[in-house]
Amino acid sequence: MLKMKKNVLRITAVLGLTTILLNSCGPKDNAPLVYFPDMYFPVAYDPLMKAQDAYSDHENEIPAFVKNSFATGLAPVEGSVAQNKDGIFEEGLLPRNVDEYNTGYDASKKMTTSPLNPANAAKDIERGQMLFDRTCAACHGTGGDGQGPIVQSGAFSGVPNYADRELTVGSVHYVLTNGRNAMGSYAGQLNAGDRWRVAMYVMSAFKKGAAAPAAASAAKTDSTATKK
Repeated sequence: MLKMKKNVLRITAVLGLTTILLNSCGPKDNAPLVYFPDMYFPVAYDPLMKAQDAYSDHENEIPAFVKNSFATGLAPVEGSVAQNKDGIFEEGLLPRNVDEYNTGYDASKKMTTSPLNPANAAKDIERGQMLFDRTCAACHGTGGDGQGPIVQSGAFSGVPNYADRELTVGSVHYVLTNGRNAMGSYAGQLNAGDRWRVAMYVMSAFKKGAAAPAAASAAKTDSTATKK
């Protein structure tokens, strides 16, 4: 009799455990018990739509969303570094072949001003010099003569002297973005705005300001304002 009771208890325990396991593996849309619904039902917010919980009919009352008219596409946290604070958007995809590259390069030669704010030209050129010295001078030299320390060491050659080349601020930016000949693209090292700043510095320092009308225009405007 005692042995029969033990067998009944064992069978009951097995059936109970089996029932629990089967219920825990049920479909997600009819889960019997959910301890962490945010993890069980991941919420994919659309930044252009009103935030709403995926597992209920209640509006999401997260304070940051409420202040933003419930939109989830929030502005960068104060003090963080903006990825494109200059508002300069890339020209498009990199050229897919030689013809596209040459077409883009020819078009870039017609650009004689940068899209950055002319009022900040002096500061932009100053930053461009700092970036040039850190990023480009190793090959191009601080004097833009193509005699940087890497060239002088004999490890690399063929770097041109800016004074001998026909350049515009647009063509310098294009080469920084897409590379040219033995020089690779520097789009991974410099963002779009900073590539324009380096190009502005190159033209201002090594081409006698030939393609820095933005800076000249800003200076002229300041001078006129001062006289008034």
